[in-house]
Amino acid sequence: MSNYREYGRTELALRYNPELSSKAAWKKLKHWIDVCQPLKEELLRLGYTGRQRTFTPRQVNRIVHFLGEF
Repeated sequence: MSNYREYGRTELALRYNPELSSKAAWKKLKHWIDVCQPLKEELLRLGYTGRQRTFTPRQVNRIVHFLGEF
């Protein structure tokens, strides 16, 4: 397991979509989370609520596992 730090949701979204605006990048990342059911289930298991402003290091690890490195 790689060591990831906590990321703000917009900060992480922009790592995956640097060419987009902050709002558009977050909407895209949220869409990816919503359509990837195994990822969403893992995040929910780790305490993700859908309304939080940051992702914990463990949540970031699972996002990277399912979506690839940013």
